[in-house]
Amino acid sequence: MSSKTVVITGCTRGLGQAMIPLFVKAGWKVAGCARDAQRLTDMSKLHPAPHWFTRCNVAIEEEVAAFCAGVLERFGTPDLVLNNAAIIHPNAPLWETSAADFGRIIDINIKGPAAMMRHLLPAMLKRGEGVIVNFSSGWGRCTAAEVAPYCATKYAIEGLSMATAQDTGGKVAVIPVNPGIIDTDMLRSTFGDNAGDFPDAKTWAKKAVPFFMKLGPKDNGRPLTVPGG
Repeated sequence: MSSKTVVITGCTRGLGQAMIPLFVKAGWKVAGCARDAQRLTDMSKLHPAPHWFTRCNVAIEEEVAAFCAGVLERFGTPDLVLNNAAIIHPNAPLWETSAADFGRIIDINIKGPAAMMRHLLPAMLKRGEGVIVNFSSGWGRCTAAEVAPYCATKYAIEGLSMATAQDTGGKVAVIPVNPGIIDTDMLRSTFGDNAGDFPDAKTWAKKAVPFFMKLGPKDNGRPLTVPGG
């Protein structure tokens, strides 16, 4: 059994929630954060210690700092960080998207992963190993109408990840990963019932988790896609 630790943001819904049982089954210790207190309580009952699930809004620097300090105190330096937490805005052209909505998606989708890296990378670099996956999107590599702010955040994740990968010099692999198109609440908010044409999160996780477990220094800075995604 492995004694490795994975950190997962946005752990109570969608892709984050679907990955946790597979990491647990593989013997990994899971540290997860999200904003929904009740779902976190339920998650803690389902996966008790040594796993740890706690509230953290990745858009708030102080909360990220406290969460990362808790991870380092409880588990030591993590082996794998999955910056999965993200939101999407209601379908609309840019000029119909409010400044508040635009700011919120920037805060969660870009500033969140940046803050997680800011607070975990020093320990990972000191140890000289580890992998950080920043969840990108197909819309971080191409565009579509009515999702301009979301596209902007995922294009930013691609650049942020690849540039940070250069800063780490490969001691810690930083990788932008397109998870693919998966039937989640987020996709349904954009695609409606057509989201049902795509695999659900549990099906996706069966391919994604082994893929993430195998990432390493050779993948530093490489824009990747989950197999079948």
